[in-house]
Amino acid sequence: MKRGFKRFAVGAAIALAVLGGAAAAGLHFAAKALRQQVQQALGADSEVGEIVVGWSAIEARGVRIRAPQGWPAADTLRAERIVVAPDLLSLLSSDIRVRRITVEAAYLSVWRTRDARLRLLPSLLENRKPAPVSGSAPAPQVHIGTVELRGGVVEFFDSSVRQPPHRLRLEQLEAEVDDLRVPDLSGRTGIRLAGVVKGVRRDGTLSLRGWLELADRNSQLASTLRGVDLVALQPYLIKASETGVRRGTLDLDLTSSVRGNRLHAPGKVTLTGLELAPAKSAFGTFMGVPRQAVVAALKNRNDQITVPFTLDGNLNDPQFSLNDSFAGRVGTAAAETLGIGIEGLTRNVGNAAEGLGNTVKRLFGK
Repeated sequence: MKRGFKRFAVGAAIALAVLGGAAAAGLHFAAKALRQQVQQALGADSEVGEIVVGWSAIEARGVRIRAPQGWPAADTLRAERIVVAPDLLSLLSSDIRVRRITVEAAYLSVWRTRDARLRLLPSLLENRKPAPVSGSAPAPQVHIGTVELRGGVVEFFDSSVRQPPHRLRLEQLEAEVDDLRVPDLSGRTGIRLAGVVKGVRRDGTLSLRGWLELADRNSQLASTLRGVDLVALQPYLIKASETGVRRGTLDLDLTSSVRGNRLHAPGKVTLTGLELAPAKSAFGTFMGVPRQAVVAALKNRNDQITVPFTLDGNLNDPQFSLNDSFAGRVGTAAAETLGIGIEGLTRNVGNAAEGLGNTVKRLFGK
């Protein structure tokens, strides 16, 4: 009896060893094939250091996409580690489910060109030939539970405000995107993001929460900036002929909603500790508003200027211009806040509209 049990145990051990070896070999060849497929999907300028296929997750290490010639940074994307945790049973169906995708220590560069065209990941999103449709099966639906970003960095290069391009850097980004469906992008996708806005004299913070309906282009987002260095934002605030900024910070609260392509976005901007550079002329302006009014307001309002505003418009209307709307709303609010009467507002509205309009045009490219 004991001898029979011993033979059974030895046989089972050998069988498990053979199966384990076969599984390990299968995972090795799967990782090799998957690495080639991932690199091919990312484009010719990409490289993947290693693919590790586990029983419950797939891990890509050392992912890099080099930037094309003329790009203001060396890479468009880098990531030390990307972990994909799929629902294994769903891989056998046409409705694939991924529980979580975690991206660690990622870097992304974004470029706004001189004509205000926003570009990112050109090897993935630009000039990619679609797969042939004839005779091919439809793309499977993929439902991703959560995409998580840990310790990310985004560099934003803006050639529309100056040459060489102005750079804004966001660090320590922590973000989560929930309920993402591809390729149809249906349903409501939640988003949460927080990070640090790097400055010249000090760093500020950024937070964003809300949801997007990507297919229908509806959204509800609450954005907050706190203590952002005004020197770092100077190209967006003033024209070359206006008074410059020596120091100061900016706070922003903005709640934007889009329903049926109609935008409604009430917000508030607060400038704190603003110190202006010497005036270039007796009629110097800051953001299109007379310099002397700005200085007087800072002296009288605890070193702060707070300007509430609201943006409204139909995004489908070709006559709607975001910069004109912003200029009108914020220009009027700023004039009232700074105590400029109707006569003064009429006299200075041209400067205010031009200055604020250029600010928003540079920021949003419209």
